[in-house]
Amino acid sequence: MEEKLNVLVNAYAVSPAWGSEPGMGWNWVSNLASFCNLYVITEGEWKNEINVALKSHPYKDNLHFYYLPVSEDIRKKCWNQGDWRFYYHYRKWQNRALIKAKEIIKEVHIDIIHHLNMIGFREPGLLWTIEGIKYVWGPVGGMETMPIAYLKGAGLKTALFNRFKNTINTFQYRYQPNVRKAMRRADAVVAATRGCQRKIMEFYHKDIFLLNETGCYLIDKTFSQKGRTGVLNILWVGKYDFRKQLGLAIKAIAEVKDLNVRLRIAGEGEQAPYKTLAEELGIEDKIVFLGKVNHDEMNDLMQDSDVFLFTSIMDATSTVVMEAMQNQLPIVCFDTCGFGTVVNDQIGIKIPLSNPEQSVVDYGKALRMLFQDRNKLSQLSVGCKERVQEFEWSYKAKKMVEIYNRVLEN
Repeated sequence: MEEKLNVLVNAYAVSPAWGSEPGMGWNWVSNLASFCNLYVITEGEWKNEINVALKSHPYKDNLHFYYLPVSEDIRKKCWNQGDWRFYYHYRKWQNRALIKAKEIIKEVHIDIIHHLNMIGFREPGLLWTIEGIKYVWGPVGGMETMPIAYLKGAGLKTALFNRFKNTINTFQYRYQPNVRKAMRRADAVVAATRGCQRKIMEFYHKDIFLLNETGCYLIDKTFSQKGRTGVLNILWVGKYDFRKQLGLAIKAIAEVKDLNVRLRIAGEGEQAPYKTLAEELGIEDKIVFLGKVNHDEMNDLMQDSDVFLFTSIMDATSTVVMEAMQNQLPIVCFDTCGFGTVVNDQIGIKIPLSNPEQSVVDYGKALRMLFQDRNKLSQLSVGCKERVQEFEWSYKAKKMVEIYNRVLEN
């Protein structure tokens, strides 16, 4: 029997009970464990959930976790996206991770060091400083910049913040010392999106693997046919922040208010401005605010919906897009970032980035077409069931192991 690789994984966020970055971390290590022995350094907020999941995991003997917990206050900063204070604490945590990594290496022969998450490019951790062991970084994301046209009407504070962030993003991926050193040190870099892949290739002249950060599980059943008759149930999911463009989604519903449509909104944030917008557009009776929805309820909600309306203008691949595909829910989204690569005409409709006014019209046209052509809607749903196989977690884990082996061969 071929001996398994020993892989030391730096993964700050790992949880079998969450989606987003923690869920992505768990799904990677959980599936890589069928091919490798994994030594995972993680923060530990979900230690109890991990221990429960390990009891029934078929490869639990290949998963070894090392917990470096932080305070509840730091965890809150982590969850508050855009709170720059978190990065100070995250860098301190990475120093602790480096010390722990060196302790592990003294006890175990390690073939590969893998910096898995957080996936943002500006924080590659410090394990790349360890010499003599092959180093893999990725999936790496976050290099895309905010499309400036969509800052119109965003408010002075939001507009200034995003323009500043665009400038900082470009500067950091080119000149931030740790990013430059980690990029040059890496024996393999895995990009989460084509945009990120292009930027790294252009600036660092490295061959980059493309493998998006999240994936799906196969569901061996066909759900009830989408858009059978009557009302077209449209689902929107996300935080109510500027990147997600909930206002644009509501305006798109106004474009088809003559049709029997219903938009269900699942997520967290201040509802009042969006309820006011719906009232001003005369569509408050077509909008349902669901608030926060847990993971199991989300699957049921997706299976009971006809269209997934995803209006984000800046994301990586987005776990929720993969979950929609997994639940055979056709997707309407912008043609950008990681999800723009995942969604094709087999499973959805992509809207070109242009400007807010034109995008509202384009989203409206897509929804009208799907309302009127229910056969097309059903075809897209069937297409989801087929396409999901290309993003299934065990398939992605095999691809990552192929990268490990190529690095070792070189």
